[in-house]
Amino acid sequence: MRLIEIAAIGQNRELGKNNQMIWHLPADLKFFRNETAGHAIVMGRKTFESLPKMLPGRHHIVISKTMAPLEDVEIFQDPEQFFRAYEQRDEDVFVIGGGQLYKTLLPYADELILTHIDAHDDSAQVFFPAFEPEQYESAVIDEKEDNGILTRHVRYVRKKN
Repeated sequence: MRLIEIAAIGQNRELGKNNQMIWHLPADLKFFRNETAGHAIVMGRKTFESLPKMLPGRHHIVISKTMAPLEDVEIFQDPEQFFRAYEQRDEDVFVIGGGQLYKTLLPYADELILTHIDAHDDSAQVFFPAFEPEQYESAVIDEKEDNGILTRHVRYVRKKN
């Protein structure tokens, strides 16, 4: 498995508040859809519950100790159980949130795909974890204005030791 964390973050690594994304960025949502289409997406329970519906064309995985079984959703009690099931698979799995799951899985992520948003929100409640950029080779995928806000998509690939 190749584990990829994908997120849109503000200038202070803001992710969300009130269990929702802070900024509405249509071009970034399209970018997210294109990157994750046809792949497994793994998330925490709150992120799953915040989705307006099942995301088409993706296998949904939730890591939660409290979530009841649900049709078309693979549920694991903890990250270790998830890793045991997926570590030998030859596929990309995208971590899509929330903040605690990003933090827990960051040491195992082979790649980060981050939308850097040129804005901040002092009322944010959830943040992407701090990471060491020097541990990654980075490449800007694109820069654009999205809903009046400058965004930059950057791919960070973890350097091999």
